[in-house]
Amino acid sequence: MKANLVQKKEVVIVVMTELLMLDFAGPSDVFNYANQCLEALGPGEGYKVTIVAPTADKTIVTGTGVEIRCQSSAMEINRPVDTLMIAGNDEKRFTEFEPFYRWLGTIGSHNCRRITSVCGGALVLAQAGLLNGKKATTHWDLTEQFKRTYPEVLVNTNPFFINDGEIYTSAGVSSGIDLALALVEEDYGKEIAVKVARQLVFYLSRPGFQSQFSSLLPVYEGANIANQLKEWSANHLHEQLDVCTIADHFNMTPRNLTRVFQKQAGMPPAKFVEKLRVEAARKALEDSDMPLERIAERCGLGGLVSMRRIFLRHLMTTPSDYRRAFRTSLKSIDSDNEVEVI
Repeated sequence: MKANLVQKKEVVIVVMTELLMLDFAGPSDVFNYANQCLEALGPGEGYKVTIVAPTADKTIVTGTGVEIRCQSSAMEINRPVDTLMIAGNDEKRFTEFEPFYRWLGTIGSHNCRRITSVCGGALVLAQAGLLNGKKATTHWDLTEQFKRTYPEVLVNTNPFFINDGEIYTSAGVSSGIDLALALVEEDYGKEIAVKVARQLVFYLSRPGFQSQFSSLLPVYEGANIANQLKEWSANHLHEQLDVCTIADHFNMTPRNLTRVFQKQAGMPPAKFVEKLRVEAARKALEDSDMPLERIAERCGLGGLVSMRRIFLRHLMTTPSDYRRAFRTSLKSIDSDNEVEVI
C-alpha cells in the first residue's frame, strides 16, 4: 500500500515588529482551526503555520510588549512554501530589515504559490518591488502614503482584501481574518470556510467596505482655508452653502475662492462641504437617538432619499446600516423604529 505523500500547505507568517497582535494572530487562528475542521478528510489536509521574524535575532516584540521568540528568521526559509504572509509593517526599522527585504525580493512563483499581506504589510511588498503594476489594498489610514510612496501600485483601499494573480493584500488589522477565510475557501471549499467562520463568530464574507471606517477628509495644516471653512460651517451646515455664500464669508469672489480652495484643499468647495455634512451625519448616527429625517435636515443633506444617495456614494452603505454598525456599544437600538426610504 502506497504511503500518503500529501503534505500540509505551509503558511509562513512574517511578523513585523511593533504591530497589533491581531495582524498575525487572527489569520493564524483561522488556519489552525481549519485544521480541526479538516481532520476527517485524512492526513495531509490542512495547514502547517510557521511564525518567523524579519530579523536574524528571531525575536519579535509586539506593540503590546509581548515578546515572541521564533524558531527561525524569514531569511532562513530556503524551501518552497505554499503561502507567505507579511503581517504589518515597521518603517522605523527599515535599515535593520534590509537583509529581509533582499530575501523577500527573491520570492517568486517558483518557491511560493501565494504571497499575501495584512494591513501595512502591503507597503512591505511594495518596497520589495512585488506590487509594481498590481492592484493592492492596505489600512485606510495609509492610503495617501501608499499612493505617494509607491505610485506604480494600483492602490484601492476600499475593499477588505484584493488579489491580483498570486498576490493577495488585505486592509486594516481584522481584514487579515477576512483574507485568511477566503484562502481557506479557495483551498478547501465553502463548507470548511463557513465552519471556521462560525466558530470564530465572524462573517465568511463581511458586509460593507473599508470606506465606512475611514475619514472622508484629510488633515490640513492650521492656516489652510479648508480648516477655516470647517470651523465656520459647523453651525451653518443646515443652511445653503453654495460657492457664492462661502465666497462672501471669506470676502472673495467665487472664482478666486474656487481657485484657492482647489489649490489648498485639493477639491472644490462644494465637494468639501458635502463631505463635511456626511461626517457630521456620521457623528450624529453614532452618538444620538436622533431620527434619520432630523439628521438629514440638521446636516444639510436634504431628505432621507438624498441622504441615502449621498451615503451610498461616499461610504457605500445606507444611514440606517451605518448606525447599526457604528452606534455606541453602550446603548441598544430598536431597528423597528428606524424607517428609511428606499
